Amino acid sequence: MKRKVIVVSAAIAAAFALPGCAPTGYSGDSGGGSDAADYGAQPAANAVDATPGATPGATPGATPGAETDEGAEADSDAPELSDDEVTTELTAKKVARMGETVQNQEGFVLYRFDKDKAKPEAVSNCYDDCEKVWPPAVINKGETPKLEGVDADAVGTVERKDGTLQLTLDNWPLYTYIGDKKPGQWKGQNVASTWFVITPEGKKNLTCLPAPSKAVAPPADDAEDDSADAGDSGSDYSY
Repeated sequence: MKRKVIVVSAAIAAAFALPGCAPTGYSGDSGGGSDAADYGAQPAANAVDATPGATPGATPGATPGAETDEGAEADSDAPELSDDEVTTELTAKKVARMGETVQNQEGFVLYRFDKDKAKPEAVSNCYDDCEKVWPPAVINKGETPKLEGVDADAVGTVERKDGTLQLTLDNWPLYTYIGDKKPGQWKGQNVASTWFVITPEGKKNLTCLPAPSKAVAPPADDAEDDSADAGDSGSDYSY
């Protein structure tokens, strides 16, 4: 009996490369429909390496902004953030081609970072240039985000270097991406093979996995100074 051999790897690779895997509604600068060529983050000519630090954070399932005996004194020094800086809502929402996402109050998709840690406690490793490109989802002490489709027991916080409290989901710190220009976009998916859309359960959403790409450059006023010191304008980001 002859054994039939089915080759699937090429088919899987081709499926990931399909234009239909581009984020819904993304239109580049034209204002039209989806454009797979413009999907994801583009290489930045003034990219520089960041040297992220690490800060241990809260325990899994901690109430956002809650004060503990051990961290009460440290939390008292946390800066007060304005309304436009904080994340006030975490909403589970499905988007075309990707499926389950978690979005903030403005409809922007949230991400998790493989270089962070969730066990034994939450740790954020995105600082300096990294946090300019991937703004952390932060909240003021004592405040709680409105949740829709997200389990309150899975939501907590991690304290960052500057004392601000960053929201976590299943103990993974949450971020937005400055490369997403419109609500519902997810151009940060698989950037540097370390950034992924997060599901309402805190897992990586791998429904659509485009080829790895580079992060966009930090905002111009910061990037210009950094690139002058870098000495290598073609270097890749470490995030």
